[in-house]
Amino acid sequence: MTTTLRPEGPETPTTAGGRTRRWQICANGRPVGALRTTAVPHGSQLFGEIAELEIRESRGRGRGTFGALAAEEVLRGWGCTRVDVNIPEPAGIARALAVTLGYTERMRNLAKRLTTAPALPTGVTARRIEPAELPAWLDRAAQDYVGSLTDSGLSPEQAHAKSHLDHSNLLPQGADSPGVALRHLCAPGEPEPLGSLWVDLHLRDLPDGEPLAWVMVVEVSPAHRGRGHGRTLMLLAERECLAAGVRNLGLNVFTRNDVAIRLYASLGYRVTNRVYGKPL
Repeated sequence: MTTTLRPEGPETPTTAGGRTRRWQICANGRPVGALRTTAVPHGSQLFGEIAELEIRESRGRGRGTFGALAAEEVLRGWGCTRVDVNIPEPAGIARALAVTLGYTERMRNLAKRLTTAPALPTGVTARRIEPAELPAWLDRAAQDYVGSLTDSGLSPEQAHAKSHLDHSNLLPQGADSPGVALRHLCAPGEPEPLGSLWVDLHLRDLPDGEPLAWVMVVEVSPAHRGRGHGRTLMLLAERECLAAGVRNLGLNVFTRNDVAIRLYASLGYRVTNRVYGKPL
């Protein structure tokens, strides 16, 4: 029995300047499933993504494996240097397939439904990160982000390209970019902030149309770590969301960051997706 990929529709450009196409997975010419390949520019490189992989017939006969491997060949042909797959948390079979094909878990997406604005601990306040402060703060945040991306499997060049693209796209007007909260956490008598926070207050809409905010950076200053300020910054993020009328908050956490994973779990965040990747 021969299994092939067949285009389901035309290749289309993406808003980020990449390309995407949906494919049918066919057995002897008969569609048994489908998937989508996407190439996303990151600096001078292209990162590949495989999504929407589904097998509707002939499950358990290697159709998913063939589809994923064929999709990798498509992405190689498009010039992609690595590939990621974003797998919903309930899809245990898909996660097992990714591991079998040599993918490594890089990060997790978490989310929480917000109801009541939490109180901040006594003695701490939040203030805006001013435009004059933003460049130096972004440089520090970018260094941490690049380090985390490298630890998760990206090359240094790939990590720097992704960091630059993400920050440029999400803060087009710097500290005055609309729809973001950029905050320092402060305490009386402390000359420097205890930590800082960046929340995109309307990153995208959920399937039901409700807005979803996203924690882009939560950072505790080195001199103040181990004192619970990471939890306080997350409470501040929830307050900022609710003040903006947003009741869904999400974030990424890198798989190796055990401390952050425990913190988010204790605050009620649940895993919604896991991102697996490998070089091509």
